[in-house]
Amino acid sequence: MTSPGSEIAEALVGESAHAAPAKIVDGLSDELAHRRVSGAPHTIYEELWHLAFWQQIMLDWMSGIETPYPASVDDPFPTEAQTAGESWDELRERFLSGASEAASIASDSSRLTKPLQRPFRPGQPARPMNLQDELISLAAHNAYHLGRIVLLRQVLGSWPPPSGGYTW
Repeated sequence: MTSPGSEIAEALVGESAHAAPAKIVDGLSDELAHRRVSGAPHTIYEELWHLAFWQQIMLDWMSGIETPYPASVDDPFPTEAQTAGESWDELRERFLSGASEAASIASDSSRLTKPLQRPFRPGQPARPMNLQDELISLAAHNAYHLGRIVLLRQVLGSWPPPSGGYTW
């Protein structure tokens, strides 16, 4: 039987419940990552930027760095200046690096019960959690948005990626 932390690590960087995140974001050009899909609220780039944004905030919380919860629903998506300042390849590397960091934390089962105080939405009290709870939340959030990226890739005719991935 695997430890809870190792399964969480697998969900963050492996093929636990879906294609590996590295495969999901593989093989996309900068142009395709920024292409708008009719009816979709965000591009692939914006979805991944959102993931990297939240992932870093949650890593900060896990490290004891007091980082406020975003004040606006627009904050966790890139502005034009932020988009112009980071290429698709840089963004992809930033996200994958953060996912590896989170998986490393999850792999240390001795730390999973460490309590942490996590800010919640503005006007709401902090949520008492432990490291395992936060990692599960991160893995679930990543899975949701990675699924959106897969769907956008399917609509754009860019799935599966060159490195492979589920076709269903």
